[in-house]
Amino acid sequence: MIITRTPLRISFFGGGTDYPVWYRQHGGSVLATTIDKCCYITCRRLPPFFDCHSRVLYSRVENVQTNDAIQHPSVRGCLKYLGIEEGVEIHHVADLPARTGLGTSSAFTVGLLLGLYALQNKMRDKQALAEDAIRVEQELLQEAVGSQDQASAAYGGFNRINFRTDGSIEVMPVLTTQSRLTELVQHLALYFTGFSRTASEIAKEQIRLTGQREQELRMMFQLVGQAEAIITDPKRPIEEFGRLLHEGWEIKRSLTQKITNPEIDEIYRAGRSAGAVGGKLLGAGGGGFMLFFVPPERRQELRKRLSKLLCVPFGFSNRGSHVAVYEPEEAYDRALAKEREEAYA
Repeated sequence: MIITRTPLRISFFGGGTDYPVWYRQHGGSVLATTIDKCCYITCRRLPPFFDCHSRVLYSRVENVQTNDAIQHPSVRGCLKYLGIEEGVEIHHVADLPARTGLGTSSAFTVGLLLGLYALQNKMRDKQALAEDAIRVEQELLQEAVGSQDQASAAYGGFNRINFRTDGSIEVMPVLTTQSRLTELVQHLALYFTGFSRTASEIAKEQIRLTGQREQELRMMFQLVGQAEAIITDPKRPIEEFGRLLHEGWEIKRSLTQKITNPEIDEIYRAGRSAGAVGGKLLGAGGGGFMLFFVPPERRQELRKRLSKLLCVPFGFSNRGSHVAVYEPEEAYDRALAKEREEAYA
C-alpha cells in the first residue's frame, strides 16, 4: 500500500501567464506558495477477491471491469500514461474541497502519479513529476489548465516559477527570512465564498481571449517581480504586498467577465471596508476561496464583517508531494512474478 501527501497552493501573482498559449510566445512567471492543507491518495493493487477489476473512491465510488471504463479523468489518464492495466484500488481524501481555487485538481494528479510510480517501485524527482502531471492534464486529457499548479504541488514551498518560451519550467525558492514569511502569513486571511464552476470552463474563456489581453498579462507578469522584491527586503513595509494584491485583482477581474460576479464583488468590497488592504479570488474564478491581506489588528473586524463565510486558518508549507506510507506488497509481487514465469515457460 502507498499513501501520498500533496500540498494545496495559494497563487499570489502571475496567474494567466502560466498557460502555454501565452508563455510559449512571451514567457511567464508566478509567485506562489504551498500551504499546510493537503490531499491524500492511497494506491494499492486490488486483490482478486472483488467482483471488479479496479476500484476508485473519491466523492463517488467506481467499480469497473476495465481501467478504460473509469470515469474520473485524472485517474483514467494517469493509468493510461503509465501503461498500467492491472487492477488497482485508489482512494482520495483532502483537507479542503475541490473546485475552490487551491490547485486541488493538479495536486490530485501529482499525488496519484507519485503513488502509482511508487506502486511500481519507481522513483520520480520533482521536476519530472511536475512535467508528467502537465503532460497528463494538458496533452492527454486536453484540459484547459496552466502549468503552475503542478509545479507547486511537486516542489512545495514559497517559489517564483518561471515559464520559458521553449516550454521549460524553472522553480526558484524565494530567498527570504522565516520571520518575513511569518509576518506575511499573519497578514493573510482565507475565506470560502462557495463552490465555483469548473475551473477549466473559465480557463477556456481566458485562453480564448489571451490574444486580446496582452497588456493586462504583461502587467500581471511585472507584478511578480515587484512582489518578490517586497518579500525579500525586510525593510520594506509588508503592506506594500497587500496593495499589490489589490492591483493584481483589479487586473485579473478584467480578463474575462466569468472570473467574478456581483456576490464575489460584494464580498471583496466588504472585506476592504473592514480593513483589508487588498486580496484576490484564488484560482480561475467564479467562486472558491478569497484571500485577503489584512493587518492583524483589523483581523477581528474582518471576521465580524464576513461572519457568514467560513474562515480557514492556514500556514505555509515547504514540503512538496511525497510518499507518506510505503509498504510494498512483496507477497503479491512474488506471486505475480511466478505467474508470469509460468506463463512464459
